[in-house]
Amino acid sequence: MSISTERNRVRLGCIADDFTGATDLANNLVRAGMRVVQTIGVPGAALDAQADAVVVALKSRTIAPAEAVAQSLAALKWLQEQGAEQIYFKYCSTFDSTPEGNIGPVTDALMQALGTDFTVATPAFPDNKRTVFKGYLFAGDVLLNESGMQDHPLTPMRDPNLVRVLQAQTQHQVGLVDYQSIAQGADAVRARFAALRAEGVGIAIVDALANADLVTLGQALKGMPLVTAGSGVAIGLPANFGIAPDSQAAALPAAGGLQAVVSGSCSVATNRQVAEFIATGRPALAIDPLRIAEGADVRGEALAWAKEQLANPQGGPVLVYSTAEPSSVRAIQGRLGVEKAGAMVEETIAAIARGLVELGVRQLVVAGGETSGACVQALEIAQMRIGAQIDPGVPWCHALSPAAPQGLHITLKSGNFGTPDFFTKAFGTL
Repeated sequence: MSISTERNRVRLGCIADDFTGATDLANNLVRAGMRVVQTIGVPGAALDAQADAVVVALKSRTIAPAEAVAQSLAALKWLQEQGAEQIYFKYCSTFDSTPEGNIGPVTDALMQALGTDFTVATPAFPDNKRTVFKGYLFAGDVLLNESGMQDHPLTPMRDPNLVRVLQAQTQHQVGLVDYQSIAQGADAVRARFAALRAEGVGIAIVDALANADLVTLGQALKGMPLVTAGSGVAIGLPANFGIAPDSQAAALPAAGGLQAVVSGSCSVATNRQVAEFIATGRPALAIDPLRIAEGADVRGEALAWAKEQLANPQGGPVLVYSTAEPSSVRAIQGRLGVEKAGAMVEETIAAIARGLVELGVRQLVVAGGETSGACVQALEIAQMRIGAQIDPGVPWCHALSPAAPQGLHITLKSGNFGTPDFFTKAFGTL
């Protein structure tokens, strides 16, 4: 059993570049037996809960690189003050970023602050069909740039070669640890690390085709000051600290209250989930960004609709969504501008989420990384306890909010994650 009566000792300190990614990482750590607390932003005080790992959730994926670096360094400083023995910088399993960052600049800054000249980078997460082969990132059976990510409204990914993608962002030379080294075991991986360092390589992309590869990599990462990755590598790290899987690590309070879903993601997976939910005949309301721009009381209208639906014993869960196909998103961005359209919708969805909780919703699903960040901030959530997995990378969490002083269950779903029936299946797991 991983829970002890010893003074709290944070083994792993994690910095995540968005809120859904943070819960994705925390989920894998919990499944591997770690007690995990996720904080929303950098806390202003010392950790007051028992935890083996702490995940600091930032909203830094798409902000200016200099600001992402500053926030990440502040998170690092706080985690070091909590005694974290190893630092984990977590980004998305689609590695989505731009030539300016933010993966490369943040990695460079963390390496400098930690005084290390070498680290790894891999977004591989086979449970969610993200694999890396010869440095190329696959989403399912296709290369990343054929998966729909080439149409991402903020960080379109048109090159699946991670060595090239990362090299454009970092001051360090980028190399590769391919599947042949991984297949030979942890000692071979460590030897490959040493060879790359001797060649002047500072960051190594690592291949992984299956969970067993991530476990092998995890063993090779023991004692490395900094790990950068998606959430997949997390399954191989707790054993390095003598921690084994334990069901008690995922225990949450009993669930109750009304149920709702809010969705701002425009990913292929979330579009399918919205369509599946609507096909079941459950109540769903689409948000029109153009009406928001015109000054309509979209929040008030949505909450009035939701209140009526939730009052019906057969009405819940309800769905409020701005999810749309890429062509529709581009049309709206063309009229309003990319940043304005995104921020406007996020703010409205977040205000609706707060209103839903004030109406008595105590089981809330939020879809989309940027949307999740906005909703958590609107609900004034400071920390979350991480519970059981719904789908790979997506756990239920429990949090306190001024809108729900006794707590609510909330799940923050990355846009690309989850099966088509996720919106209905999620509530069944509670």
